[in-house]
Amino acid sequence: MAVSSLAFARVLVPPSPRTALASACSHSIKMCASSASPSESKKTVWVWTTNRQVMTAAVERGWSTFLFGSKDLGKDWSSTARINPLFIDGLEIFDEKKQKIAVISEVSSPGELELIQPDNVEVENIVIDFRGGWQVIPAENIVAAFQGCRGTVLAVSTNSTEAQVFLEALEQGLDGVILKVEDMDDIIKLKDYFDRRNEAKSQLMLTKATVSKVEVVGMGDRVCVDLCSMMRPGEGLLVCVGSYARGMFLVHSECLETNYIASRPFRVNAGPAHAYVAVPGGRTSYLSELQSGREVIVVDQNGLWRTAIVGRVKIESRPLILVESKENGGDDTYSIFLQNAETVALITPEKGSSGRTAIPVTSLKVGDEVLVRKQGGARHTGIEIQEFIVEK
Repeated sequence: MAVSSLAFARVLVPPSPRTALASACSHSIKMCASSASPSESKKTVWVWTTNRQVMTAAVERGWSTFLFGSKDLGKDWSSTARINPLFIDGLEIFDEKKQKIAVISEVSSPGELELIQPDNVEVENIVIDFRGGWQVIPAENIVAAFQGCRGTVLAVSTNSTEAQVFLEALEQGLDGVILKVEDMDDIIKLKDYFDRRNEAKSQLMLTKATVSKVEVVGMGDRVCVDLCSMMRPGEGLLVCVGSYARGMFLVHSECLETNYIASRPFRVNAGPAHAYVAVPGGRTSYLSELQSGREVIVVDQNGLWRTAIVGRVKIESRPLILVESKENGGDDTYSIFLQNAETVALITPEKGSSGRTAIPVTSLKVGDEVLVRKQGGARHTGIEIQEFIVEK
């Protein structure tokens, strides 16, 4: 690993709820000890670059601790922004007081990977540079070996996609990454990734609505969305039709066993081709525009949500049913079209009068309670906007 004119930026980012590794403590300690709770841990990001634009982009996003291979470069960059300088010397990293902060381990074989064990490390941070194009399995091995240990384990990644692999290995991921880039787009993409993770910890406000109309309307093209993730009872997708886009219904997955067809917990029979579905970033997408690789948000009865990747979209002509509902205690009316089938259901309030997780549309009747998500009525390219709009 070259050491001249190097620069790192460090930031602590709020963790994924699944992160289980603990944050670093003092220098010169054995790393394995009692683990902290997942809520106490943080993801660490260092940015390695010689590009001033990349440095500026990092600073603008709150990344203020930099590592230099040259004191001159550190002094130059310190005149541009307020930073906390660290310095690299060979395969070791020091602070201004010449205390060792981290060690760098280059790994290109299984034997070298085996040498990286908690009992062999006596510094706060360890930086792993995976060589030879192999990353996923070694990252998983490191996560398993250091699980429940104090200290920070980071991996060098050359783009934001690689960084995401390291951060998600065995679900909990490494403690952090070093983003070795010369293009500020990778800084922006990685920050966006963390923003999405942090959003997923928030809770959406869901509203109770009472069914006011159920009507069979004829044939239409409905969309089944198959995800790369399994859904649990009480989870589904937020869907609304072009009419009454100000209210999104929580459509249940096909995870429940029925007498008619086997359970498919990865699937939501979501509605007609023109309906909107909620996607990350507060946006919507037409169901007909979804395709493999796109992301949607999966929401449960309590409003907790997570992102999921679309694996397949299936559009077929099927009989449809129209459902209308009114907000409890309000004047707003919402509507949705769904396939008229026993496997299609709307999610109910957790302690609703029905006492059920979801009600199949074939059993739905006036007076039943369902969950909706209120939103602005106007949309432009999937983005909520404020404008006058009439929908019928």
